[in-house]
Order: sequence, then structure tokens, then C-alpha cells
Amino acid sequence: MNGETGVTVIRPPFEVVTSGKVFRPSKRLRNKYWFTVAFTAVTIWAITILMFYGIAYLFQSVGLPDFWNLLEHQWVQMSWWIWVINACWSIPTAALIQVYVNSIEYSVLGQSGESLPEIYVKKGIIDITKKHVPLRTITNIASTAGPFDRLFRIGNIEIETAGASVGAAGATEPEEKIEGVVFYEELRDYILRELRKLGAPYVTGTEVVQPTKTGYAQERPVALAENATTDEILITLREMRDILQRMDEKLDRRGGR
Repeated sequence: MNGETGVTVIRPPFEVVTSGKVFRPSKRLRNKYWFTVAFTAVTIWAITILMFYGIAYLFQSVGLPDFWNLLEHQWVQMSWWIWVINACWSIPTAALIQVYVNSIEYSVLGQSGESLPEIYVKKGIIDITKKHVPLRTITNIASTAGPFDRLFRIGNIEIETAGASVGAAGATEPEEKIEGVVFYEELRDYILRELRKLGAPYVTGTEVVQPTKTGYAQERPVALAENATTDEILITLREMRDILQRMDEKLDRRGGR
């Protein structure tokens, strides 16, 4: 009798490397976005009503009071239509906000409780983006809290790197943003402490050259970190450069004979 023997596959315990201990923004971020949608809808309604009243006043000033009388009798119906139009965009927007906020994930700590070498951010509804911002590339970090943020007692952390993009107004746009966090100041302080462990400046993946009295450049030694591939590449490039310089010096001496 031909029978199949069940095979048990034991999966080794792989370490999670994409993210560590994940935390999410507060529900206050969703409430802030909902409040912003409602505030925008009310603003559109008020501006539209004031605009029609301004047009009615202009018509009355030139001797055409019929438009003013029509507006006084029809403003309720007109307001109703404005709210119908507002509902057509605000209700789907509010639903997408719920989905968007639920998709956000942040991580700065590994599963073991130790600090990660990068900041992990996951966002998106249709295009889901998982971004890892290495601590060694961070050049600036700022905590922000706008009027609506302060109203809901939350804040944001903006992270800038050396390769950050520049906006239309010439201002540098943050590489990543941790938003909707209640303990944003404590998180900012924690990231700053981890950055200061790397030394100043924060970006140590490139050479820092200082001029000397002799006109030559003096390089700072590269401090190796755990799994610091960038530092190893930098040291290798320096060794290759030194070898080429010695070869050039030998060729110059032979040519001068």
C-alpha cells in the first residue's frame, strides 16, 4: 500500500531585521485629521455664503435688488447644497484617513530592547512604503507641534539627512516624519542621545578633512561600528588611495633620474 509519510518542517528562529519593536501613532492623529476635514468643510461653506452675499451687495449697489431678495429666500437651500457637496468629498476622505493612520508603523528599538542602527517608518494606503533611515546619515532632527497638534496634545519629529530634497521655496524637506506621537519630546531626546553616541558631526560615513599648516589634509580616523559596511568601504578606499600615491611617488623618482 502506497502511503505518504507526513514530514514536519522545523523552521529556524529567524531574527526580524526589517523592524524592531513597533509603535503606532496615537488615535489623536486620526481625530486631528478628522477635525481638519470638518474645519475645511465649514470654511468652504462660510466662504461660499460670504461670496454670494458680496455678489448680492454689488448687484444691489447698481440698482438690481432682485438678486438680493432671491438670496434671502434661497440661502437655506443653497447652504444645503453646499453641505451635500462637502459630504461627497469629506466622508470618503475621513474613511481613507482611518485606513492611512492604521497603516503607520514606527520603530527605533530592536526586539532585544537595544537601539536600532536606523529609524523604521511604514506608511501608505495604495503604495505602502517601508523606509529605513540610518542614524549615521541624520544631519538634523526637529520636533514640531502645530496649532491642531497642540489642540490634540500630540507632536511630530522631522528627520533630515544629507541627501534630503529641497522644496519649491528652497527649504529643505525632511527625509522622514514621525507624526501623531504623544511622547514626541521624549522620543526626540532618545534619538538625540543615540546620535550623540556616534560623535559630532552625526554624518560619519564620509571623510571629514581639516586643513593643516603644511597645506595637506588631515583625516579623522574612522570609528568602526557593528556591521558598519560603509566604514569598511571607506577604509578600503583610503588604503587603495595610499597605494596609488606610493606608486606615483616611485614613478616620479624614477623619472627624475
